[in-house]
Amino acid sequence: MRFLFVGDSMTIGRSGDFTWRYRMWQHLRATLGDGGHTITGPRTELYDTEAGAALSHAYGDPSFPASARRHLAGWGEGWLHMAPVIADTVRTTRADVLLVSLGLIDLGFYTDSGQTALNVREFIAAARTANPRVRMVLLPVIPNIRAESDAPFATECDRFNILLAKAVADLDTPSSPLLLASHPQGYDIHTDTYDGTHPGPSGEHRLAAAFADALHQAWGVGGRYAGALASA
Repeated sequence: MRFLFVGDSMTIGRSGDFTWRYRMWQHLRATLGDGGHTITGPRTELYDTEAGAALSHAYGDPSFPASARRHLAGWGEGWLHMAPVIADTVRTTRADVLLVSLGLIDLGFYTDSGQTALNVREFIAAARTANPRVRMVLLPVIPNIRAESDAPFATECDRFNILLAKAVADLDTPSSPLLLASHPQGYDIHTDTYDGTHPGPSGEHRLAAAFADALHQAWGVGGRYAGALASA
């Protein structure tokens, strides 16, 4: 199985982060074996906050293999940015399972919930033009610290998640199944992030667990997540 991580700043990570992609790679390696999966994607970098660009390779674990660092994620990028490029990416990387965490940046800076949901549908349609049998696991938006003081933004997050669930229900097909992951169990932006938005080590584990458990429960892929949530 060829997995492609698609996401925003929560997924690309910054210099020094392990990233939830790393936690997920560890899970896939433990449950599918080195020969049972491939991580694919056109990018490998982390975001360098000093340079203001994705230039860093300073992962929290330097032994994280270069082949497993691949992704399609960007700091400040959302559904708006990924929909136009996903077809070419799926085609060139031959990805067949997309693990997608997008939406917060769209709602915060670019589009309202309605337009963001339309971009989700465009993304799904585009990915299927490249691989008609592609599978996708989509994570709902996790409202960040801004939602605690900005009621309209919180409302948009909630409305988008409803529209995301509707898109998954409408567009799911036997040949190209879609799966809506659950909100990460126990996720607390005050303890699982370093700034109210971006995951710290425990948040990385919880994000990986949301995808891992969805894959296992719905499609029998891998096993239940066994990462060190308690000791992260």
